[in-house]
Amino acid sequence: MVSLIRRRLLAAAAALPVVPAFAQTRPLTCGELTSSQTEGPFFKTNTPRRVSLVEPQSKAPRLIVTGQVLSARCEPVANALLDFWHADEDGEYDNRGFRYRGHQFTDTEGRYRLQTIVPAEYPGRTRHIHVKVQAPGKRILTTQLYFRDEPGNRRDGLYRPDLEMRMAGKGAGEGRFDFVVEV
Repeated sequence: MVSLIRRRLLAAAAALPVVPAFAQTRPLTCGELTSSQTEGPFFKTNTPRRVSLVEPQSKAPRLIVTGQVLSARCEPVANALLDFWHADEDGEYDNRGFRYRGHQFTDTEGRYRLQTIVPAEYPGRTRHIHVKVQAPGKRILTTQLYFRDEPGNRRDGLYRPDLEMRMAGKGAGEGRFDFVVEV
């Protein structure tokens, strides 16, 4: 009897779809809001709406960041605003124009997709991407996204491991981060 039950359980488990951890569409702890961080001195208002921040002349490695904006109850937040900015390939911020700056809105499933470059480090900071996230009509979350296993993480006083992007693989140009915000 036990052997029959065990065989049925194994057969049922084998029939379940296998989904790689990177393809997960929900964060591990939906109930916990994404940590906020300092805006820093380089935020600019009125950024252009765009899903690609890649500059034609840049030779920096490309990066695609995807994810969802979710409520604490793991529900997708449609039409959430995401405003991204980061340093260029030399560790400089464009304070005159809008290089490596732009905003977009999530789709009906709360999904976003950003094409950009891997930003350079600059003195005192590890590699990071700034972002403001706002569910329609709600408070703005200001935070930063980090890269796992960066040497600068240990010496950056602002770095937080809970804000690391999940990368598709070592050295891969694809990262994922799901934001959990107040709705």
